[in-house]
Amino acid sequence: MIKSRCAWCGEDPLYVAYHDQEWGVPVFSDDKLFEFLVLETFQAGLSWITILRKRENFRKAFDDFDYQKIATYGEDKYETLLLDAGIVRNKLKIRATIGNAQTFLKLQKEHGSFSNYFWKFSDGKPIQNQRVDLSNVPATSNLSDIISKELKKQGFKFVGSTVIYAFMQAVGMVNDHVEDCFRNHQVLM
Repeated sequence: MIKSRCAWCGEDPLYVAYHDQEWGVPVFSDDKLFEFLVLETFQAGLSWITILRKRENFRKAFDDFDYQKIATYGEDKYETLLLDAGIVRNKLKIRATIGNAQTFLKLQKEHGSFSNYFWKFSDGKPIQNQRVDLSNVPATSNLSDIISKELKKQGFKFVGSTVIYAFMQAVGMVNDHVEDCFRNHQVLM
């Protein structure tokens, strides 16, 4: 029997695996939240499949997404990252990742965890959307606008509303699996 999926993942095995195993699953781990935040900020202006294909390179380049290490990166590490052909070598996004790690740590300290800070925007639970098809899935929402503004106030970079909405989808703050997708009901909490 063929499973019905969200059409955006197509038939690429990497995309299908991401859709079937990760996208929309609620994430409360600070480590995983930071990983997705890094990947989503690098995705800005690019396709998600490009980032997925480079994910393991990002993991290696950014010390397994260890935000405590990344927060201490100096100019030598920055220059090394600029030369790493395995990642997206965008000067501003690399600098933003270092700064975002520092801000992530600050919020973690203030709120007990970044997860506590982030999930307060949805009262600690996922928002269950009813999407008939991809045309019903927005690029932003009122909530992504609010979270984006708040993150920017805190000092985060590359966190516009579109990036944040994609982040919310990835980490399951919103369930945007279309209604006939087999994952729609599996990711419900």
